[in-house]
Amino acid sequence: MTYTVAVSGASGYAGGEILRLLASHPDIEIRTVTAHSNAGQPLIEHQPHLRSLAHLTLQDTTPEILAGHDIVFLALPHGQSGQYTDALGEVPLIIDAGADHRLTSQESWDAFYGGIFHEPWTYGVPELLVRDGKQRKNLRGATRIAAPGCNASTVSLSLAPGIAAGVIDPSDIVTVLAVGPSGAGKSPKTNLLASEILGSANPYAVGGTHRHIPEIQQSLTAAGADQVRISFTPVLVPMTRGILATSTAPIVDASLMRRFAPPGRARTATRSSSSSFPQAISLAQPTCSVRTPHSSASPLTAPQAASSSSPLSTTSSRAPLVRPSNP
Repeated sequence: MTYTVAVSGASGYAGGEILRLLASHPDIEIRTVTAHSNAGQPLIEHQPHLRSLAHLTLQDTTPEILAGHDIVFLALPHGQSGQYTDALGEVPLIIDAGADHRLTSQESWDAFYGGIFHEPWTYGVPELLVRDGKQRKNLRGATRIAAPGCNASTVSLSLAPGIAAGVIDPSDIVTVLAVGPSGAGKSPKTNLLASEILGSANPYAVGGTHRHIPEIQQSLTAAGADQVRISFTPVLVPMTRGILATSTAPIVDASLMRRFAPPGRARTATRSSSSSFPQAISLAQPTCSVRTPHSSASPLTAPQAASSSSPLSTTSSRAPLVRPSNP
């Protein structure tokens, strides 16, 4: 069976990545691509690596044009998806790459984004550990999916295994990320010019103001954390794409293991930590697949646990820096 697809925001970075992945799918027909200011222009002018889609022309982004497809992808700036999702109730499957449907807390939305709060959708990170398994089970059969933030998914995937195992204390997390400028989108900005970022590293959204903080807290709470406090510092570095997140958190004392471990895992975590400190740390070394809108789909091993001489559990998750292939 072939599914028809429409992709909005198709001239941007996120929209281009969605199209790159879809172009080689045997059961997908990319029928419609839309944009705003670039409407009316050939898609190939904005995504020259997508030669197999050279026949497509960018159309206006309207509910009428997006309707009538089996699947709709929204790759729009934050705060713009909701106006379309409300009008696309008959579309069988919608996947939103923006933030409009990620957060479950209206209070967090108001504090970090503002504007109209929209209904939260199923969070689109299948590898993320939740209290009763993995998020993959919640995605089966979902018809409205919210894709994650790039920084948020990188940090959450590296820390969730340690939290789910009851090994690390989520109340004192520190994470520093090196990120490429493509995460800010294609719109020209002075601070993202090559002459501004080459040879430099610039922190931004410091002091607990970054919009991905509540998303990380939401994901780690789903993994079993009682309270998540995080110092989050992204640093803009001169690489086209990719994220390197280094996170630290205290190791949980053996006597507190039962408090932080999810049901069914407390006994194992406590027993493993009773004999020696290194054994407790070893529980924080699962293998997970880190995927962000600015990385390839290659699986990564993350996190890497600290040595037994360190009082902190340190994890580092890295999105690979590779050029897109040319479907």
